[in-house]
Amino acid sequence: MKPKTIILLALIGVFGFFVVKSFGDTLQGYETFTEASTSGRDAHVAGTWLPTQPVAYDPGANTFTFTMADEDGTTRRVIYANPKPANFEDAEKVVVEGRMEGEVFMADNILVKCPSKYNEGNEFEQAEPGEAPTTTASL
Repeated sequence: MKPKTIILLALIGVFGFFVVKSFGDTLQGYETFTEASTSGRDAHVAGTWLPTQPVAYDPGANTFTFTMADEDGTTRRVIYANPKPANFEDAEKVVVEGRMEGEVFMADNILVKCPSKYNEGNEFEQAEPGEAPTTTASL
């Protein structure tokens, strides 16, 4: 083989390695607070915010803080360096992206899953496959 071919194949291999590594990091699943704490890397933690715990926004520091329970029931304080996301109070589920720092989760992003306003009567969930849902018209 020519030296140029060997160098080109080596560069393609190194590039491929970094593409696969970065792609794998972005596909990580949800973790619990405990797993995020032990891994020490950025994590996605899914759970619910606890409305009975204090929720605060500090405009001077531009930080929003709340308490969240992960899917194992572990609760942690979450600090988000941005204003409160829209529809936060209506959220069925919250996903925080960031890292654990001690007993506090430092969030870079917050995703909220709100109940659908288009499925009030759950008529689509109750319909049999292949048949249209029946709805009553209100006048």
